[in-house]
Amino acid sequence: MNMAIKIDSKIVGYKVLTDENKNEPTEPCNDDPIKESMHENLERPEMLLGSTYKIKTPQSEHALYITINDMILNMGTEHEERRPYEVFINSKNMEHFQWVLALTRVISAVFRKGGDACFLVEELKAVFDPKGGYFKKGGVFMPSLVAEIGCAIESHMKFIGMLKDSELDEHQKKLIAEKRKQFEEKTKAADKNESSDFPDQAQLCSKCQTKALVLMDGCMTCLSCGDSKCG
Repeated sequence: MNMAIKIDSKIVGYKVLTDENKNEPTEPCNDDPIKESMHENLERPEMLLGSTYKIKTPQSEHALYITINDMILNMGTEHEERRPYEVFINSKNMEHFQWVLALTRVISAVFRKGGDACFLVEELKAVFDPKGGYFKKGGVFMPSLVAEIGCAIESHMKFIGMLKDSELDEHQKKLIAEKRKQFEEKTKAADKNESSDFPDQAQLCSKCQTKALVLMDGCMTCLSCGDSKCG
């Protein structure tokens, strides 16, 4: 006579009983909770943690406000992590409303799909405006508004730990400081451009997109990222 057995927990594996292994000791059940990850069927909680970033471009009198809402996975465990769930963009400027709305829906769908969504940052930052980009305060060049949206998402991913911030080491910082000091002494550039932290004569660096490339000792050197044409 067969006896019904009620299973109260999720089945995570099985083993076929044969004559050879029926006398072997069974392995203890693993009661550790399964690590939760982002996927499209994950139910939206009633409350999400949000961060808002302001984008103000010289191309519009109205700023854009990007809000990214995050979900906390594996809360209260050693695997707790914060992952983006949805994004909203608001502005008084209705000129770009249609494509901005479409962009937020696509990005939110990618976030909820799960997996590594960090590729979105590079894809957005690679978009160029055919009308031309613009310089932000500090001399950083933005090829388009979409690229700056990508930069805002990148900043958020670094904030929640999805991306690591690649900082210059002490040797690179010291070298850049020395090069900058030498250049300023040579050109006697006492007054700096208010919109930039670098000399007025600096050119645009192709690596970090900052107007900080100067000629030093016959070699073009970036005072922002340290990139040098001479290696």
